[in-house]
Amino acid sequence: MKLPKLNIGGLQPAKPVIQGGMGIGISLSGLAAAVANAGGVGIISGVQIGFRDPEFTKDPVAANLRAIGSELSKARQLAPDGIIGMNFMSIDAHYAEYVAEAVRNGVDLIISGAGLPLQLPKLVAGSNTRIVPIVSSARACRLVLTSWLRKYNRFPDAVVVEGPLAGGHLGFKLEDLQNSTNQTLEQALSEIVSYVRSFEEKHGVSIPVIAAGGILNYTDVCHMVELGASGVQVGTAFVATKECDADENYKQAYLAAAPEDVRIIKSPTGFAARAVNTAFVQQAYDHGGIPVKHCFRCMPEICNAATTPYCLSQALFDAAYGNGGLVFCGGRVGEIHEITTAAEVIRRLTEKNS
Repeated sequence: MKLPKLNIGGLQPAKPVIQGGMGIGISLSGLAAAVANAGGVGIISGVQIGFRDPEFTKDPVAANLRAIGSELSKARQLAPDGIIGMNFMSIDAHYAEYVAEAVRNGVDLIISGAGLPLQLPKLVAGSNTRIVPIVSSARACRLVLTSWLRKYNRFPDAVVVEGPLAGGHLGFKLEDLQNSTNQTLEQALSEIVSYVRSFEEKHGVSIPVIAAGGILNYTDVCHMVELGASGVQVGTAFVATKECDADENYKQAYLAAAPEDVRIIKSPTGFAARAVNTAFVQQAYDHGGIPVKHCFRCMPEICNAATTPYCLSQALFDAAYGNGGLVFCGGRVGEIHEITTAAEVIRRLTEKNS
């Protein structure tokens, strides 16, 4: 099959592959630049991106703002001709500040989920930054598109449809994921493609739909294209690469994970999420939780330090440093058995018999 040419508001990567944004500290400038140099779209995760800053504990917001500019600058130096974007969680208490800083630093595109990014068009107004919402249902897609059009007269430059096999935070109810009563990616993608096509025809625009969640190879990509996708977003496969910014222990946790080691949990955000069932996860969910030693106030309206089973930020910091913690993963992590390169992952996604 000849794969489509992906066009995100004029940005045209050589390969129709977007690398998923993975925080904290899993996809930074190193991985994003490697993906961009290989012809894909490299994405830096903006979630608590300044966690390595010496002043982070004292002032995490300032540290994150500094790191946004620093990581974008590094990625530009490593991939001067590549497409570099960032991913932000719309539920972050400082979402608007972080997006504005990324725009100020010339980010090519922003992909945003973990809630509906209804104010995103306002935050990029007057810039060349493309905007891409993440949705998991036709209902959510309709709400975002109609809201953006009504309030800001703005269309998305693409839409990412994230299915239930994705890693990290998921746009499905916990009980549906646990009981397998949720929509599949194929079902959600077909419905969203149908809606977006009618929306395009009505308004005379073109909005590529990107499939995400559980995609590992060329056969998967072709299947998504047959259902109407213009490209794919892939996260898990890029973790097991030499260029991934995660600690080696994090990568080895992927290689060691069997299918039965994958677990659906309720994150302190309130969202369902998928992670490796490590000793940390078992302590957090099966044996009384882990006391919070320091609250970073990243989501004060959602997460209460006194009642949360653990600090999400600290758990992800520890994982990024290779010190256990919370290791997010996709549903097919058990099929990954070697450390390779970003270029090789893209080749396997876009070339037959690879």
